[in-house]
Amino acid sequence: MKTYTVAELLEKNLVLQEVEVKGWVRTFRANRFIALNDGSTLNNIQCVVDFENLDESVLKRITTGAAVHIIGELTESQGKGQNVEIQVSKIDVLGDSDPETYPIQPKKHSFEFLRENAHLRTRTNTFSAVMRLRSSLSFAIHQYFNENGFYYMHTPIITGSDAEGAGEMFRVSALNAKNPPLTEDGEVNYKEDFFGKETNLTVSGQLEAETYAMSLGKVYTFGPTFRAENSNTSRHLAEFWMIEPEVAFMDLDGNMDLAEDFMKYVLKYVLEHNSDDLAFLEKRLLDEEKTKPQAERSEMSLIEKIKFVVDNNFKRVSYTEAIDILKNSKPNKKKKFKYLIEEWGADLQSEHERYLVEKHFKCPVILFDYPANIKAFYMRLNEDGKTVRAMDILFPGIGEMVGGSQREERLDVLKEKMAALDIDEQELWWYLDLRKYGTAVHSGFGLGFERLVMFATGMGNIRDVIPYPRTPQNAEF
Repeated sequence: MKTYTVAELLEKNLVLQEVEVKGWVRTFRANRFIALNDGSTLNNIQCVVDFENLDESVLKRITTGAAVHIIGELTESQGKGQNVEIQVSKIDVLGDSDPETYPIQPKKHSFEFLRENAHLRTRTNTFSAVMRLRSSLSFAIHQYFNENGFYYMHTPIITGSDAEGAGEMFRVSALNAKNPPLTEDGEVNYKEDFFGKETNLTVSGQLEAETYAMSLGKVYTFGPTFRAENSNTSRHLAEFWMIEPEVAFMDLDGNMDLAEDFMKYVLKYVLEHNSDDLAFLEKRLLDEEKTKPQAERSEMSLIEKIKFVVDNNFKRVSYTEAIDILKNSKPNKKKKFKYLIEEWGADLQSEHERYLVEKHFKCPVILFDYPANIKAFYMRLNEDGKTVRAMDILFPGIGEMVGGSQREERLDVLKEKMAALDIDEQELWWYLDLRKYGTAVHSGFGLGFERLVMFATGMGNIRDVIPYPRTPQNAEF
């Protein structure tokens, strides 16, 4: 007999057939009605037990959280709330279940409590919906790039370079922590370490992806990255996933076209394939909004925000024009912004980005041509000598979603920028080689995957969109 998933039983026309299903008990009411879920869908299937024919020792083991194997006839439901149910003819309780200590009870739990029980939190509707959406977004990302002729590459997780120049990296070492070898100057001698040099966990796969783009044409990475930033905000993780495409012979305009098309594709995918999960998460958000003061409530529902991105053309605006808009805006003039915009060169904050998207243009926005001194060394310098061919995509509710640029392909200019920032040429000799041998215009962008999942699920804390969050003082599980 075939074992069906709960999703299949709820979707397929199998009424009056004997079926087999396995899952976990969400609730067991009146010693008769089991709400069963197996993770394949947000929805449970009701299983009706004839307790008179059930051994009492088995009955006692059917508790919230218990794993069960059920055989029975699928029938049209006589009660409200479901179309079909299973009339149970046989039930086996698999393994042990301790109802006294099982933490995920059928009641509302705080997200903080669920983070402490992250190994079980996907047994709740909210987190099962979030993780199914995460999986769908992952699939859509790979599908998009595959359909558009990109090659998937795995960039190194251990690296000797700091792509962003921020210096907030996790060191990788096999040296004896208590008694490391020292140089004559008393410094740790990394020449005796495993790799013969100082190495770290990567903050980005971009530089390595550029090397492959300059031979394979179009590549992308999708893998874990690490930042040792001592931050406990709702937007920061020490370990997170990045999507980074790189394309040869593509300028900034092509990069903006690619990023817009990509974002619309993956979000449209979840609209079409995760409607139940999105509807549930939208209702959760609406209920949460009702508890907030009117001024803090979102103007758009979750699904409206996603459609806002999918259905609108992204407005392209230079940084300089955006600064003028923000300087002359009511929130700036009335000092409502936390960070006032006073002059060109300011690093925009989330409040500014959201104002441009939600209030001024009322559509997703791509800002481009940023001041060189607030952007990374590898971005192509414009002819004005003060801006670079960088772009950021801004979304409602969250601000910056994507950051990218046309890369600096001119060897002399790149060397000058590295010298100004005190970046050692020897450390990136291979990166400079790309500018010696067959150099060409090329571009790419980076997208923090968890930020995308936050946008698509409406979750307010980045710790709740990754299976096991890594944050300062927290590496549990």
